[in-house]
Amino acid sequence: MADVAERAGVSTSTVSRTLRGLSTVSPEVRARVEQAARDLNFAVSRQAASLVTGRTGTVAVMVPTLNSWFMGSALSSLAPLLRAAGMQLNVYEIPDLAERTAFFEHLPARRNADALLVFSFDLTDEETARLDDLGMPVIYVSQHVEGRPSVYVDDVAGALHGTRHLLNLGHRRIAFVPTEGASGFTFSSNERLLGYRQALAEAGVPLDDDLVVSTRTGSKRAAAESLGALLSLREPPTAVFAEQDEVAVALIWNLRKTRIAVPERISVLGFDDQPLADWFDLSTVAQSPSEMGRLAGELALKLIDDSDGDHERHIVLPTHVIPRGTTAPVATRPAGQPERPEGPEESEAPGSPASA
Repeated sequence: MADVAERAGVSTSTVSRTLRGLSTVSPEVRARVEQAARDLNFAVSRQAASLVTGRTGTVAVMVPTLNSWFMGSALSSLAPLLRAAGMQLNVYEIPDLAERTAFFEHLPARRNADALLVFSFDLTDEETARLDDLGMPVIYVSQHVEGRPSVYVDDVAGALHGTRHLLNLGHRRIAFVPTEGASGFTFSSNERLLGYRQALAEAGVPLDDDLVVSTRTGSKRAAAESLGALLSLREPPTAVFAEQDEVAVALIWNLRKTRIAVPERISVLGFDDQPLADWFDLSTVAQSPSEMGRLAGELALKLIDDSDGDHERHIVLPTHVIPRGTTAPVATRPAGQPERPEGPEESEAPGSPASA
């Protein structure tokens, strides 16, 4: 810093204020200091700075996977927000129970971050208590945790409104297809199933557990098996509500492969409004993970700067039903029934022109 100060013709305290982004430095002086720093290849040592400020300049994020549209959208809005505030982003990917156990045993974010954002984990009471002891703001994202800062959509309300959309189209045999995954990553799935059941109860439609069939995300075979279970029921569904858009698209692919028209014979509704929902003209319940990531980042920065801030604040984002081309009024005949059953008297005689 002394070398930068000498080259720019300012004091070392001015260099410090400039490189910390403080507004007390004039634009002309800021330009000189920044040019001098570039000329000397000078970079601020965050480790050294943390000894003075007590802060690391880092926000940690704990996610179950990076291979998803949701996480990509959330982090793509969070990262630039933190960069603009002079903060770095450190991501801990916890894809399975072994990694999860190791994370909570060692808590690597301790002393290496100023705040922790926890995405989409259904934590135990013991795990939540471990995070409470980190001594930093912990913000829960895509889930609500009582007494802790949380940013999320109301999954119950979203699924309730989506199911109402199908009910209002005349459907009464409505299936729900949740996803299976590693234990502990099922928070949204449980909430959406609850909203689906609430909507049916509200409409006086009896609950039928046979209409709830789980599947795996990203597997056409798993979607085909789930669909087979539904279509083999004595009364197959006339509509299917998939927990995620990816599952909905896999179901549509299998339905069309078996010559079952969507939405003429079976309506399909997704949840998320990923880009592929628009490409497939998929009706869905839309949420905004990019907005969720941005608001979670803003809340983290606020709590870092104000230790007396509201550490129990909940930010609830809305969802919206987006009707597109995969939902329609219920068909007049049950799914799976031929369009025009033929009796013996309707069949063409062998050798006639129509049967040739």
